[in-house]
Amino acid sequence: MTVDDTGSDTDAHPLAVRLEALILGAERRYTPFQAARTAGVSMELATRFWRAMGFADVGQAKAFTEADVLALRRLAGLVEAGLLSEAMAVQVARSTGQTTARLAEWQIDSFLEGLTDPPEPGMTRTEVTYPIIELLLPELEEFLVYVWRRQLSASAGRVVQAADDEEMVDRRLAVGFADLVGFTRLTRRMEEEELGELVEAFETTAADLVAANGGRLIKTLGDEVLYAADDAGVAAEIALRLIETMANDETMPELRVGIAFGTVTTRMGDVFGTTVNLASRLTSIAPRDAVLVDTAFAEELIRTTEAPASEAEAAEAAAAAEKEGEEPPTYRFALQPMWQRPVRGLGVVEPWLLTRRTGGPA
Repeated sequence: MTVDDTGSDTDAHPLAVRLEALILGAERRYTPFQAARTAGVSMELATRFWRAMGFADVGQAKAFTEADVLALRRLAGLVEAGLLSEAMAVQVARSTGQTTARLAEWQIDSFLEGLTDPPEPGMTRTEVTYPIIELLLPELEEFLVYVWRRQLSASAGRVVQAADDEEMVDRRLAVGFADLVGFTRLTRRMEEEELGELVEAFETTAADLVAANGGRLIKTLGDEVLYAADDAGVAAEIALRLIETMANDETMPELRVGIAFGTVTTRMGDVFGTTVNLASRLTSIAPRDAVLVDTAFAEELIRTTEAPASEAEAAEAAAAAEKEGEEPPTYRFALQPMWQRPVRGLGVVEPWLLTRRTGGPA
C-alpha cells in the first residue's frame, strides 16, 4: 500500500480498507506531527514510541487515529507521573509491540487463513473474511486481555517472592535448552509444508510440557526451545519428559537437552548471562536423547534431595534407614559425572548426565 501526501490510500484493496476501519475502530485523521501535538508529546518521543512498537515511518501521511493519540498520551502520562522512566516506557512499547506483532502474524497466517476458506463453491475469500473477523474481534480481544492478566499475576507473584531487590532482576534460575538433532539435514530433505508441520508440532509439544510441569517457555527458535524454572527439580522433570515424549513419536527427530543453574538476568521476557550461555553449550555437546547439566545444577538437585550424590551414597542412606526402621529416602533423578571438557568461551566444565532414577515417577 502506498500513501500519498494527503493521507489517502492510492492502491489499497477495498477489503483491506474496510478491515482496517473495523479493527482499528476509527478512521485515519492525523499526520505523525498532528498526533504527537494532540497528545501533548514531543515529536522525538512520539517517534521513539512508534518505532519501539514496530510502526514504520510514514512521513507526513495521515496514518494515525484517535486511539494512537490516546496511547501516546497514556505512555507519556506514565512518564510525567514518575511511574516509568522514559527509557522504561520505550521498553514497554517495544516488548508489547514485539509480542503482539508475532501474535498477530500467527493469527492471520495460521488461524484466520483456515477460517476464511470459502465455505461454499462460488464464494470468494473477500466475501467471507470481513464477517468472520467482525465476529472474532471482540472475543479475541477479551481473551488476549484475560491471558495477559493471568500471566501478569504469575510474574508479579514470582517477583514479590524474590529474596531481595537485586534478585528481582538478577535471579537464580534453572535454564534449559532443548534442541532437535540433525535439523539442518532435515531442512534439505523435507518439503517446506512438512518442515513447518514438524516445527509446529515440536514447539506445541514443548510448550505444553513446559507449562504443565511448572516451567516457563522463554522462546522458540524453530528447532530449539529455551525454558526456565525457579526449581531445579522442575527443570529436570521437564527435560526428561521432553526426551521421553519425543522418543515415543516416530515422526520426531532425536532430542538433546542442556541445563544450567545460576544467576540469570531477565529483560523483556528473555534471559541472559553466563548461565544461559552454559546451558546452550551443554546442549551442543549432549548425546542424542540425553540431558546434560552443569555442576551447579547437579549440586542443587543433591541439596534438595531430588538426586543422590552417588548410588553408593543412596545405598548407604537406604541401609541406615532400614537399620533405624525408617523409610529409605526416595530420589527422582540420578546423576552421573562425565569427563571434564573445554567449552568454547566458558573454560573447562564438568557435565553431569541426568537420568530418571529407577523407581522414580514416570
